[in-house]
Amino acid sequence: MPKASLSAVITGDLIASRKASAAQIERSINALQAAAIALKTLTDHNLHFTRFRGDGWQVYLQDPSTALTATLLMLASLKATENTIESRFAIGVGPITALGATPLSDASGAAFETSGATLDAIGKNKLDIAGVGVTPSQKAIVTLCEHIAFGWTAPQAQAIKLWLMAPAATQDDIATQLGISRQAVQLRLAGAGKPAMMAAIAAFRAHPFDAEPTP
Repeated sequence: MPKASLSAVITGDLIASRKASAAQIERSINALQAAAIALKTLTDHNLHFTRFRGDGWQVYLQDPSTALTATLLMLASLKATENTIESRFAIGVGPITALGATPLSDASGAAFETSGATLDAIGKNKLDIAGVGVTPSQKAIVTLCEHIAFGWTAPQAQAIKLWLMAPAATQDDIATQLGISRQAVQLRLAGAGKPAMMAAIAAFRAHPFDAEPTP
């Protein structure tokens, strides 16, 4: 199956939303949606951010190799926003039968089915991936990113978010946007594991998602 025929779908839901206030839920969903809108520029297509069941959400990505970057940017946006709660992320890779309207409520295809099933089976984890061409290497990359990214502080997430949105930006550029010193930006990015993230994203993007799904 050629890579061009594959897409990725990320399905998520807010963690412990029943214990959260309505304001926290709305701020969390809004932060995720804002990241999806920002990703439209990076991926050159509409992610069709769709909210469902109050605390659930879903996005569509034309190119599965961008799924890790999208996930990390959405997580960074969430953590960088005050008074939000965490979300789980399940990436599904596969073909799309129908995208439907702007909301993904009537979309269909293996990528959607795999993403939903992966979220249902995610257990105590917060980030997972499955589907066509997903090998143990991609699983390991995602697991590493989960371990690092879910430990980001709000200041670290703010810096990582700006870097992911503009990878060519210098530390001085980020410092100007945040109103802090370059040294402070350097400390935030280092503490957030930027070198490891760069390697993980590069390896993930270089992988050809054209093999059969692993059992």
